[in-house]
Amino acid sequence: QVQLVESGGGLVPAGGSLRLSCAASGIIFSANVVSWYRQAPGKQRDLVAAITTTGRINYADSVKGRFTISRDNAKNTVYLQMNSLKPEDTAVYYCNARAASGLGHRDYWGQGTQVTVSS
Repeated sequence: QVQLVESGGGLVPAGGSLRLSCAASGIIFSANVVSWYRQAPGKQRDLVAAITTTGRINYADSVKGRFTISRDNAKNTVYLQMNSLKPEDTAVYYCNARAASGLGHRDYWGQGTQVTVSS
């Protein structure tokens, strides 16, 4: 059974930093694409950052230069370091792992962690 567990969210003032963690069981992160998404109230869930099996990384334009995604293969954990936080970064942040399944893929999600940035 695949389980993704996020942690590290909280309340920070604008300009502050947080580091989110996503620990996995039942799936090997280094063998799959792992992403961070976020969803603000009343809005759709959007991609924030992704890291592929080869270590290729993509960021949403809104977080480039401020957020860093990384992976610790030994701990089977993916991180999202968030610096220079802005009130518009406030959202529930979700970890996602996309695994090949037959001719397609299957998505696994964590429960989410709340990030609130005060102005």
